[in-house]
Parts: sequence; C-alpha cells; structure tokens
Amino acid sequence: MISGRRGSRRRLTKKRVERAPVPAKPGFIWDAEPVGFGLKLTPNGARIYVLQYRFEGRSRRYVIGNHGSPWTVETARQEALRLLGRIQAGHDPQKEKTGARRDMSVSELCDLYLSEGLRAAKPLSVQSAETDIRNHIKPILGARLAASITSEDVERMMFAIAEGRTKLRRRTGRRRGLSRVRGGKGAANSAVAVLSAALTFGIRRGVRPDNPALGIRKFPEKKMDRFLSPAELARLGEVLAAAEALGVESPYAIAALRLLILTGCRKNEIVKAERTWVDMTHRCLRLPDSKTGAKVVHLGEAAMEVIRSVPPLEGNPYLLPGRGAAVPIADLQSSWERIRAAAGLKDVRIHDLRHAFASFGAATGESLLVIGALLGHRVATTTERYTHLADTPLRGAADRISGEVARLMGLSLPAERATLLRCATPAEPPPGAQGVLGEVIQTRWLDTPAAAALLGNTIGTLQTWRWMGVGPPFRRIGRRIVYALGDLDAWRREHGQASSTLGASTANVVRLTDHPARRNRPSAAS
Repeated sequence: MISGRRGSRRRLTKKRVERAPVPAKPGFIWDAEPVGFGLKLTPNGARIYVLQYRFEGRSRRYVIGNHGSPWTVETARQEALRLLGRIQAGHDPQKEKTGARRDMSVSELCDLYLSEGLRAAKPLSVQSAETDIRNHIKPILGARLAASITSEDVERMMFAIAEGRTKLRRRTGRRRGLSRVRGGKGAANSAVAVLSAALTFGIRRGVRPDNPALGIRKFPEKKMDRFLSPAELARLGEVLAAAEALGVESPYAIAALRLLILTGCRKNEIVKAERTWVDMTHRCLRLPDSKTGAKVVHLGEAAMEVIRSVPPLEGNPYLLPGRGAAVPIADLQSSWERIRAAAGLKDVRIHDLRHAFASFGAATGESLLVIGALLGHRVATTTERYTHLADTPLRGAADRISGEVARLMGLSLPAERATLLRCATPAEPPPGAQGVLGEVIQTRWLDTPAAAALLGNTIGTLQTWRWMGVGPPFRRIGRRIVYALGDLDAWRREHGQASSTLGASTANVVRLTDHPARRNRPSAAS
C-alpha cells in the first residue's frame, strides 16, 4: 500500500535496499523523494524499482527494473525523475512502454524471456533455452518483429534447423575449445518449444495477443528407452568388478556407476551428491534439489554398502570427489564408454541404468506407484513406460484367477499344474546376476603373460591370435587385455591345448576376492 504520510517515508539507500528482509508476500518500501518512487520486494527475493503515479485520473505503476546493474538506487531515482517530467508534459510512460513492446524483435523478446521469464527456472533449464535461442532461433528469426511472426514462419524455422542450416563451428573461450552446432530434427523440436515458451511470455507482457507456435506438428522423436536383461546386468557387474580389481578405472567412477544401478537416480543426483546429504540412520539420500525439486532417495543395503566403502577426500565435500579441491567427479562418461564396450553394451547410455532399476522393480512385482516414488517421478504417467515389463506378476495373477474360475466351473487341471498355481517358485537368477548388486564374482582374470603361460604359448602367439581374430575370448578393459580363467579352460579343452602351470607368472593372476587393489577402493556391497 502507498503511504500518504511523508513522515512514514525514508530515503532509499543501497544499504537499506540490500538489507531489506524477504517478505512472505509482496510489499513496498517508498522513498521520501520523489513521491511515488519505491522498491518492490517479492517472496522469491527480487528487489524491483517502481514508480507509482496518476495519469488521467487513474493510478498506474511503472516498473523501472531490478536492483543491480544497470539499476542502482541513484540511477533508478534519476529515471523516476525523468519519467515524472514526461508525465507532467502529458505523456503516459506505461502506454509508451506497451507500444514499444509491440515493436520488439524476436531477439529482444528472447532476451527478455531469459532475464525475466526464466527467473524462477533451474540453471540447467535457463542454459538449455539460451543455447537454443543463440544457436537456432536468433540466426533465423532474430531480426523479425515478434508481433509479425506467423505459424508458417515457425514451421520454416523448424524445417531449416532440421536440414542443418544453422550448422556452425566456432571457437570458445577455453583452450582448444570448439563449439559445434549441428542442428537436426531433435534440435528443431527443442527450438520450437523454447520459441513457444518465449511467445507465451510475450502474451503476458503485451507483445502480441496470440502464440503462433502452438499447434505446430513437430518431428516424431525416437524413444530412447533401453532396458538391461539379467544376462547383460551380469556382464556389466563382471566388468565393473574386473576394472576395480585391475585398477584400470577410477574407483569413484566405478562406485558412481554401481550407485546409479542400485538407486535408479539420475546421473547428476549421484555425481553431485555431497556427503552431508547421506542419512546413515534412516538409510536415505536427502537431495535439496533435483529435476523435480527436493526429494528423499531411499537406499537399499547394497547401495549403503557402496557408500560406506567410498573413502572421503580431505577438503572435498562430495561423496564422489573429482580431481580438484572441491569439485565432484567429472569424467564419468569416458569411464562408462570403456566399461560398456568391455561388457558388450555399446548402445546403453548412463541414463539407461535408471531404466534398468525400474524395469527390474517391475519384473519382481513392485507396483508402479512404489517404483515411481523411488525414481522421484512427479506424475504417474512417467512411470507407465515400465508397465509392459511387469508381465511376470501379471501372468501369475492371471493363472491364479483363471485357475479359480476353472475350479468353480468344474474344469480339470493336471495335478502338477494345480500345484504350481497354488505355490509359484521364482526362478533362480542366471549365474553372476547378483554381481552388480554387490556380490564379488568369483572369476580369475589373467593378463597376457599369465594367459600365455597357462596355455603353454608365447605372448607373441596370443597377440597374433588377437590380430587374426582367433584364439580364446578376451576383453579390453581400459588399456588392458585380460582373459577370464573359465574362458581359457574351455578354449583349452576344446582345442586340446596342453595344460601348464603358471610358474613365475602366477603373480599376474588377478583374483577379485583378494587383490590388494581392492583394499582402499570402493567395492560393491556384499
């Protein structure tokens, strides 16, 4: 409310503006002079300079700008004095501002949308929108008047981006930094979505009366849902255990990948987690922020064991510290690419580990409501993508219901089938399926010298076999070539190779259960 008493007004100063408490609801602090000049305070912490005035018998409020560059107390006060002079001369600044907005270009509207329309958005959302605007929207429509844009213009922009017309390579400020803008159908759909949001913001600001980007038919997008089978999960656990024992990957990267599978969290929720967020008493991870806001991630005992085994780094607050003094691990993608290649999972993304957690939950009979709560889904429809994976418990329910109906109808069932209907026994998991969940796989890994000694061949022979694409199976983990002892035994039996002792090469055999490299590195939960 505007106070009419001069005595209740105090001169605004920088100190008073910056120390003003954040109110529970919007409020004002009015300056002693000029009358009508003041500061608006909002619950989200914004401090906005305004001018309250009367024109043609109506009270109006003009927004000068937010506190900060370029608006300080003095510059905002000078602007208020200038506006009051125009009001005395018979001009309405609010009306002039509205008319200027109708002449706003798409580029200017997008800049206003980034600075004011996304003020409450998450930093990653702002960064993504800014990238689409800079790389695609401004090069095509930036110079056009926002009020003149039509649906045809939006469609032409979308087709141009899809065809790669905004493709660009430019240097960045970093050493050897190079930014590549490729375009494509996915980028086109994203640019249309950002432009539509900016135009909707423009409607609220009086730039135009409608949004021509609404109703634009976008390109169909390929669904990227990839689920791991029990056998694939076993291979992945095997490679993680081998990489940890051989010391070819960062122990923090291995712990991160295990936690992603064991919790179903998004990558940043694990990578950027701090140690203080882990509640050991209640076995949960209390995230102050995430894609869907603050949430609590409930942790199974296997995930807790992985967390307990991660050694803290002095001076680094993160659960999975990086190479700097106070930064989290930053090279998870490169480690994942090497791990998935060794496991034969080259089409699996890091985010697919989240899908794997959900799919195994559905397959074991957990309700979609419970799975959605564990994943932190805001709406149930997001979790429904896993419905088709819950067919095992559904088949069991169908068997029980149809069996009871058949009994009432007098239909006969074989005795053994009736027994199965009454008491279903879950099938045993395939060998090694528990490995990624924390149990160490009892596998012995040999490097090339040890494998050659076991087979009674030379190192050069094994290298030649690898070059020719013959010989026993091997895996490349990082820069190391390793052989599983079981594979070597099977290949030797099949090809009649004479057995030999390891002799002096015994020290090269890596046994996951007692390798010294495991002592001070994060290991999976047992």
